[in-house]
Amino acid sequence: MTGRFDRYLLSQLLMLFGFFALVLVLVYWVNRAVVLFDQLIANGQSAAVFLEFTALTLPNVIRIVLPVAAFAGTIYATNRLMSESELVVVQATGFSPWRLARPVLMFGVFIFLLSSILAHLLVPISSARLADRTAEISENMTARLLSEGRFLHPADGVTFYIREITPVGALSNIFLSDARDPARRVTYTAREALLVRGETAPSLVMIDGMAQAYDSDRKRLSVTRFEDFAFDLEGLIDGIARDRRHPNELPTTLLLAASQATQDITRTSRARLIAEAHERFSNAFNGLVAPLIGFAALLVGGFSRFGVWRQILAAIGALIVVQILTQAGQGAVQSDANAWPLAYVGPFFGLLLAGFLLLLAERPTLLRWRRRTRT
Repeated sequence: MTGRFDRYLLSQLLMLFGFFALVLVLVYWVNRAVVLFDQLIANGQSAAVFLEFTALTLPNVIRIVLPVAAFAGTIYATNRLMSESELVVVQATGFSPWRLARPVLMFGVFIFLLSSILAHLLVPISSARLADRTAEISENMTARLLSEGRFLHPADGVTFYIREITPVGALSNIFLSDARDPARRVTYTAREALLVRGETAPSLVMIDGMAQAYDSDRKRLSVTRFEDFAFDLEGLIDGIARDRRHPNELPTTLLLAASQATQDITRTSRARLIAEAHERFSNAFNGLVAPLIGFAALLVGGFSRFGVWRQILAAIGALIVVQILTQAGQGAVQSDANAWPLAYVGPFFGLLLAGFLLLLAERPTLLRWRRRTRT
């Protein structure tokens, strides 16, 4: 009887969790895909690149929605079991709230393990690959400018022309029109130019040229001759310096060590690296806490013909408080690495709250006694 009930409740939780996770991932992914579609297709990328980029964003999307899907699935499953009096029958056979929570705990451990695999393995790998592919796309965009004998339009209001590219890579007879500002249009012409890599984006260094700026408000044209002039292509070409890595691309072991080499490659402080590592652990623990809070909150109310909407709202509020405490603790670690235990304040509070709610469900007289003492 006991094993059969555990398997039954666990199967219900997993089935509903899968449904809510699929819906939430699709909603979140579609919103992200729309932004990627505008960026990639507008830059002339193929549908294969778009699908690759959206696939690389999926691990992080799944990691974000897992606790919410687990909470929603637990709430829905528990509410249905209570409305159909199945939990009432099981409790009548002698099952305590702590015993009823065993399959929910198993479900929470499953969510915790799944979240940990995503946070410590799949998300860093996909984030690093996504950053590398973005850098490659930027390099391809740079190469698109190196097309001789054609008028190119890398951005709205910008026209670029190269008459010839020499064997050594120099650009001969350059024409560049920048009309992004309607009030001031600038036209550059140069005998020669070089494309130089910068920290954030390439720069076009023009040699022996002239800049003609037309002020439409004053109806005035000013001409400036120069021996050399650097035109920053940032905003036209999104260059990325891959000598720098974001902390979310690194393995957890490197973040916890927070060596000087890791700080240099990420250009981030030691506290920020350690905070990123413990943030992965604490967010995974919230995947364990969320189902327990949802189940325990509904169990406190017991069966009611009027439904358990008040308990559902209370569970949602409790989960919000847990998330606020988690984020506050993680923010404190970013300022002081020695305060890393604060990153687990939220999950620890959630476990204590779930245990307290199960205690109230086991001893409802405590709640009634408190009400009597108040009256």
